[in-house]
Amino acid sequence: MKKISLFFITALTLSFHSQAIASLNVFACEPEWASLADELGGERIKSYSATHALQDPHHIQARPSLIAKVRQADLLICSGADLEVGWLPLLLRKSGNKQVRPGNTGYFEAALAVERLDIPRTLNRSMGDVHAAGNPHVHLDPRRVLIIAKVFSERLIKLDPQGKNHYLIRYKQFEQRWQQSIKQWEEKAKPLNGSRIVVHHRDWVYLFNWLGIKIAGALEPKPGLPTSASHLMTLKKSLTENPASMIVFTPHQNSRGAKRLSSLLNIPAIELPYTVGGSKRTQDLFALFDEIINTLTEHNNDQ
Repeated sequence: MKKISLFFITALTLSFHSQAIASLNVFACEPEWASLADELGGERIKSYSATHALQDPHHIQARPSLIAKVRQADLLICSGADLEVGWLPLLLRKSGNKQVRPGNTGYFEAALAVERLDIPRTLNRSMGDVHAAGNPHVHLDPRRVLIIAKVFSERLIKLDPQGKNHYLIRYKQFEQRWQQSIKQWEEKAKPLNGSRIVVHHRDWVYLFNWLGIKIAGALEPKPGLPTSASHLMTLKKSLTENPASMIVFTPHQNSRGAKRLSSLLNIPAIELPYTVGGSKRTQDLFALFDEIINTLTEHNNDQ
């Protein structure tokens, strides 16, 4: 009897252990979504990010290694809104993995879960690299991240129903920590409300909308176009009349234009981490927003 009981307990233990280490392969187009997947999935998922913080997610080469990763994926999470339109469709087509194609359970487009900003009323080539579905950089508003996290957690449960309790617990833990962090970030960022900041690209729209910061100008004459000397002179004239507190750019953007405008106007040009891994301290989503808020407020106080 004791042998039978011991066998039964051992079998249950092994069964529980096998369920605990069961995992979904999650292919994330950007580091922020890999980080979110890790927060919500824990040991039940294995995440892989197709890009890193020093790459422009608009322009990625569809390498064979990425095709192989998509082929192995159970779930794909990307920003969407055409951010990856130059490379993701090729990966999906070449991989042959129907489960992670648009319209299927394994395909998750973060931007579709939230209200998007900058949706153009009209669209033509003269406008530059404008996204028809709206601004895709939704991860830079933590309020939207929380909405995306809930919908994504539900998708994890749908794909891995045995892990339902695991995912529910992890989402609840994330939600509590995230809501508390939002309160702290908003309190620290209060002095930034109403400030004017020059950007390189309109990738900070969601962050600025959240914090009440105004875009004073962009180093790109049109979205996706490189900075020109004539455009810098136009910006200099405009900002002399209506000053900005600083210029921000990301690690994957050319800093030359920002530094040139900084010298012309005598205002700081600041490198901000755009995503997880954008600096040594930004190893997850919480640290990313800590770093962004701390950097902006420090330089705002210097003015």
